[in-house]
Amino acid sequence: MPQSHLKVEQLTQNKFLRACAKVISIICHPVFMPVVMAYVLFLINRTSFGGVSPEKMYEWLGILALNTIFFPLVTVFLLKRLNFIDSIYLHTSKDRIIPLIATMTFYFWAYLVFKNFKPPTVSPQILKIFLLGNFWGIICVFMVNIFKKVSMHTAGAGSMIGILIVVMITSRVDIFGALMISLLIAGLIGTSRLVLRAHTRGEIGLGYILGIVSQLGAYIYLTRLINIFD
Repeated sequence: MPQSHLKVEQLTQNKFLRACAKVISIICHPVFMPVVMAYVLFLINRTSFGGVSPEKMYEWLGILALNTIFFPLVTVFLLKRLNFIDSIYLHTSKDRIIPLIATMTFYFWAYLVFKNFKPPTVSPQILKIFLLGNFWGIICVFMVNIFKKVSMHTAGAGSMIGILIVVMITSRVDIFGALMISLLIAGLIGTSRLVLRAHTRGEIGLGYILGIVSQLGAYIYLTRLINIFD
């Protein structure tokens, strides 16, 4: 066995590292990413959220939490209780099919809610890009899941990196520090999934790519292509 494989085996059998990896996987679970990143965008890019008070932002976060945390978790819980899935952790591609379809619906609804806000309450373009990118990301994960298991954790991490790249493109705000922190967090997430043997390196790398590409695709569509299609 190659030396690198021996080191990986040792890491995956270390109880302390596995405990740390489980904590990271829970804290950085993709179900929390939309709400957390929406608030991060508000904090680091206040110019794009001009006119949006902290109180209004908290109200928006509540709407997002309802659609992207509460409903998906309740759906998984009900599916488990009804024996439609084997585990709430969605270890297999089969277990992920119905939850991903349901999550697509919830994410699309969240995007529509913020897209259709009427003046004077208009949601920032960066937030709409982020929510559309999340919706497209779930679609990509679902499509790939038909043929190959992919890490939803790293897809969420890729989405985090992708939207920060969009902020760098569209804003003059210096977010280099935030981007570096996001890369560190993304690396910890991917490593934790490897330590737990939840995914292969290919599945983890594919998740990053899908998350980043989905956000960049949403940016291109909403800023450059939407007028063509409309």
